[in-house]
Amino acid sequence: MGNNTVKRVLSIVGSGVVGSMLTLGVVVNTDLLTSKPETKIETASAAAPSYGVESLSATSADSLADMVEQSSKAIVGVVNYQSAGNRFAGASSEQPVGTGSGVIYKIDGDHAYIVTNNHVIENAQKIEVTLSSGTKAKAELLGTDALTDIAVLQIDKKYASDAVTFGDSDKVRAGDSVIAIGNPLGLDFSGTVTKGIVSSASRTLDVNTSAGTWQTEVIQTDAAINSGNSGGALFNTQGEVIGINSLKVAQSGVEGIGFAIPSNEVKTLVEQLTEHGEIERPYLGIGLADLANIPYMYVKDLPESVKGGVMVTAVEPGSAAEKAGLQEQDVLTGINGDTIESSLDLRKYLYSKLEIGSKANVTIYRGGKKQELNITLTGSQLK
Repeated sequence: MGNNTVKRVLSIVGSGVVGSMLTLGVVVNTDLLTSKPETKIETASAAAPSYGVESLSATSADSLADMVEQSSKAIVGVVNYQSAGNRFAGASSEQPVGTGSGVIYKIDGDHAYIVTNNHVIENAQKIEVTLSSGTKAKAELLGTDALTDIAVLQIDKKYASDAVTFGDSDKVRAGDSVIAIGNPLGLDFSGTVTKGIVSSASRTLDVNTSAGTWQTEVIQTDAAINSGNSGGALFNTQGEVIGINSLKVAQSGVEGIGFAIPSNEVKTLVEQLTEHGEIERPYLGIGLADLANIPYMYVKDLPESVKGGVMVTAVEPGSAAEKAGLQEQDVLTGINGDTIESSLDLRKYLYSKLEIGSKANVTIYRGGKKQELNITLTGSQLK
């Protein structure tokens, strides 16, 4: 598929969703996140035999309504509960802080498995799922990954009647008809169906997450996606899920620019999250700040030839970085001969070119002097 890079920074903070009791006016003011001046972004908090106990292909090729009726049974509402203290009584209770959507993708053994967005359930003390029938069930968080914005939940099998089938997102083409199903603006609008086309089969977005900046590959669609749709499904006309709705552009004068995480990536991620609870990646164990954001007093000793890089702001005890001798205020400018201009460059190199156990040579400047350090990468969940 063609790969067009969209130079936007999309921020995923909090749940990106609203409770069902909030008004539309409140939604507009609370869930818009800024990427550039005057550009507002909001989260849309919207196969192998083991996936999908039942195929959700349309029972009639001529009836989109039949497909939607069947597919909607696997779409759930997801409510994020967090503790709220009572300053007078000294007590605390769990209150809903946001809602999103989720998709039942597997029913196996005693459990049903749900994929949603990380930002829908992030920091939740309790997660509640509302089935298409209106039944509510407590969900267990099996695994989550902030960088890719995917999470997996588990509920008792007795609550689930249907599961989706994942389609092949690599076969998606611009112009294909698609259907989004989710819970825009909360559970009062649960099971909302919108229809559109694939606007672009592949976009690359720079996204700010709670785990750092990352470049994510997404499908662009003009099917209406709103706050509360995050974690919901983007279907093709055969009733197969080809994406998990996640983001939209929210800007005055802009309509119909939403994004979904491709199903082929989702399938790989949910397998790892179900098995390990996290996505295992090479881990340095350092805090970073882009050199461009560092006050001049801390970089005045650098040679004029150093135009970019990252400064080490913290070193985790016992980490690969500490064992290799990295120190706070070291400026890292290269790895294995490749130039590092920013923290995004470093993450991309680590996660795409190296593995846990790999050895890497990093170029640093300490006190203005260039040094080379050798690091053996370990594995750890991103924090």
